[in-house]
Amino acid sequence: MIRWLVLVFLTLASGSCVVRHLVSGPQLTGTCDGACAHYVECKPGHSDRDGARCRAECPQVFSDPDSLMAYESMSCKNAVEYIDGNGQRAATSSR
Repeated sequence: MIRWLVLVFLTLASGSCVVRHLVSGPQLTGTCDGACAHYVECKPGHSDRDGARCRAECPQVFSDPDSLMAYESMSCKNAVEYIDGNGQRAATSSR
């Protein structure tokens, strides 16, 4: 019982994305602002340019609130990879 109370206290005291998602789930807004906030929060070393780029491109990528909520519910790893790609490139021929 005490372990559980300590866990709850630590969870409430912590403001991290991971803890909030585990306890209460992500807050789904269905908006570009919400989706971009999720992206920026998840991206390590994010800059203001990342958020601005996300907000500028969001309306062209997501067409409705349902797709935005699906993005907002992604894990941080998947959310960043969806926007930035995974950095792997296919081999190309030198012909």
